[in-house]
Amino acid sequence: MSWLNQISSQHIKGDVFGGLTAAVVALPMALAFGVASGAGAVSGLWGAVLVGLFAALFGGTPTLISEPTGPMTVVMTAVIASLTAKASTPEQGMAMAFTVVMMAGAMQILFGYLKLGRYITMMPYTVISGFMSGIGFILIILQFGPFLGQAIPRGGVMGTLTALPQLIAAARLPEVILAVVTVAVIWFTPAQVKRFAPPQLVALVIGTVLSLTLLNADAGPEVEGIRRIGEIPSGFPQLVVPHFEPGLFQLMVVDALVLGLLGCIDALLTAVVADSITRTEHNSDKELIGQGLGNIISGLFGGIAGAGATMGTVVNIQAGARSALSGITRALVLMVVILGASGLAASIPMAVLAGIALKVGIDIIDWSFLLRAHHVSIKGAVIMYGVILLTVLVDLIAAVGVGIFVANILTIEKMSTLETKSVKAISTADDDLNLPENEKDLLDQGGGKVLLFQLIGPMIFGLAKTISREHNAIQECESIVFDLSEVSHLGVTASLALENAVKEALEKERKVYVVGARGGTLKRLRSLKVYSLLPPEHVEMSRAQALADAVGSRA
Repeated sequence: MSWLNQISSQHIKGDVFGGLTAAVVALPMALAFGVASGAGAVSGLWGAVLVGLFAALFGGTPTLISEPTGPMTVVMTAVIASLTAKASTPEQGMAMAFTVVMMAGAMQILFGYLKLGRYITMMPYTVISGFMSGIGFILIILQFGPFLGQAIPRGGVMGTLTALPQLIAAARLPEVILAVVTVAVIWFTPAQVKRFAPPQLVALVIGTVLSLTLLNADAGPEVEGIRRIGEIPSGFPQLVVPHFEPGLFQLMVVDALVLGLLGCIDALLTAVVADSITRTEHNSDKELIGQGLGNIISGLFGGIAGAGATMGTVVNIQAGARSALSGITRALVLMVVILGASGLAASIPMAVLAGIALKVGIDIIDWSFLLRAHHVSIKGAVIMYGVILLTVLVDLIAAVGVGIFVANILTIEKMSTLETKSVKAISTADDDLNLPENEKDLLDQGGGKVLLFQLIGPMIFGLAKTISREHNAIQECESIVFDLSEVSHLGVTASLALENAVKEALEKERKVYVVGARGGTLKRLRSLKVYSLLPPEHVEMSRAQALADAVGSRA
């Protein structure tokens, strides 16, 4: 296996220590995400083991730690809630949700084999920032119920916001205290303590001890309702048989696509972070295949979906990890904990896990850009805020789709405006004209009747209107030389605009020359049969020869 080639004897100690450290960080997060998703703590734990193990074995980023993440948990929560509500039975709905995880993994493998890795993260930062921040807000909102000592209301985000007054009115004080203490511990853990123990684990221990002592049943009858994880099965997970229902298949495909794409984005963005720390370069396509295999196996054994986790990856690298051995070590350590010590987790309060998940949601939000986006770019800020609102209130796919569409339109408009000066119709030479002196002389000899129509740089479709406008502004002339010698790219729309300009010039009985085209530009004009409209000698000349021929024809 390729991961064996990454292991160096001088790095084994660092890899093992990195894996142990990452496992300690992963344990409370896996519990929290499993409970938050609705699949249960055991699904979060096995998701952390299986996604992490197979992504490490077959992925393309040696130090990447893969496990259930905040963004993936948000989507997983929606998938489980939707399918369990619409399936014939809740059990079948849960089986369909795990099937969606497998389908998402299969899509990730397909993306990897199609070598789409380098394209997946090529989105405007405003869209990525808004999307991730929106997911952070969703994760926060979904914790309102557990944070206040109650179950997550039906209806996801909107259901929670609608039921918020009732949740507050029925809040259980002991659980609220536990959740608040958990967030406070994570937030204010001293740096000296963080060196030895992740704040999430510290909060998990303190919250659990607090719930069993000061807030136990002896403190008052109203405290007896503190909700806990309960018994976690200590054996190996059972195989989940993929389940489909014809009426819900389309929904499952869409859910799998969202989950798969989000997993790709999450993993590859984290891989870039790992590269920046280790000064290496990951293999995007191979990473997608590893992530896909991990999610397929996770879903097959009842684990929730996962992706590259930034926190776990950074901790892993800082602890000395340099190869995939660290990810494998982490997965094996977590597996030993599940098989041998899962009974210890039964007393963990749900409110503590809600506090951990809520803090993750806060950390996901891109506060740095969110608070200053309007100073950087008003249009960019509008896109980001719009994506956040669509993500939270409408749909993840709609948010990304609309955000990318609007961002691209604005980018094309900006590029077209900047490139407008690269389309010029010249009939007389001046000092600013970048032409050899002999060609300037030829233009002057043309007496305004010979026109040089010069195109410079990439001719994207946004410049088609400029080409048409410049051509339509031409008044009296007898010859036009279309100069394409400095065109680096000729788009379809721009090439059609050029073809129309050539045809209109011919209809007005002007002499037309098309010179300087090469490479893809030449191939495109030939495929459009533009050259067939002109005499062969009018397309084979250089710019100077074409100007000289046009001037000579007036004599």
